[in-house]
Amino acid sequence: MLYGAKCLHSQEGDACIMLSEKCVPDQQSTNGKSLLQAIGKSFYDSIGDIVFGMEDGTVSIFGLVFGVASSTTSSSVVLLAGATGAISAAVSMMAGTFLDVESTNDQAKAQLAQEQREIDTNLEGEKQEVRNRLRNAGFNDQDAATIADALAKHPRTLLKVEAASELNYGSTELKNQFVQSAWMFISDLFAAFVPVIPFAFLPLESARIVSLIITATLLLLLGVGRGLIGHRNVVLTALETLGIAAAAALAGFLIGKLVTH
Repeated sequence: MLYGAKCLHSQEGDACIMLSEKCVPDQQSTNGKSLLQAIGKSFYDSIGDIVFGMEDGTVSIFGLVFGVASSTTSSSVVLLAGATGAISAAVSMMAGTFLDVESTNDQAKAQLAQEQREIDTNLEGEKQEVRNRLRNAGFNDQDAATIADALAKHPRTLLKVEAASELNYGSTELKNQFVQSAWMFISDLFAAFVPVIPFAFLPLESARIVSLIITATLLLLLGVGRGLIGHRNVVLTALETLGIAAAAALAGFLIGKLVTH
């Protein structure tokens, strides 16, 4: 599927099953959209992974860099360790995201295919489940039966209802594992190189200070972003993010000191 993919293909045929919106074929869903719009949409859809990737890359490599910097007098050693760690971490996170999204999608498709088979082979049983849920939600018996009978005449709509109420897919769309993992790689790698770059241009002591300043700035911005996305207190979230990074840096520093002694 491409960026705009929002449908599942049942094992019974090629019909698209949409979880929350009208389903359209992948190619048609992106027709008329510019490349910039497609990238913007994929960025918005992947914002959680992007924030996670940047936070992971910054915190992990920040701790590594300060640990190595505390145990050597050479900026090139810190640069090599940081760059190697940044690339390795980004590739690892990309692979993990790809497998996670692919597994989640496979599980969703399998569950919907099973639900479709139950509708095909036991429609009355599915109608009864719908009636029971509606009654539990406060509908009277007559209204619940009327709605269940109406849904039974439209199996694909019934599947959407079952996906929303039983499988909890009502507000969930399948994610594209290639897009998600690509954004994870880019965000993790970018953030991971932030604490490393000063060691490529500055003496060790100066690089430490500059690395600390720009990394702290990035972490504060990430904290603000986390707060805005999650509708949390921005100040507390920013301080929390900075505190986690400080703990990682302290751990790296202490380990570096232990190794050198």
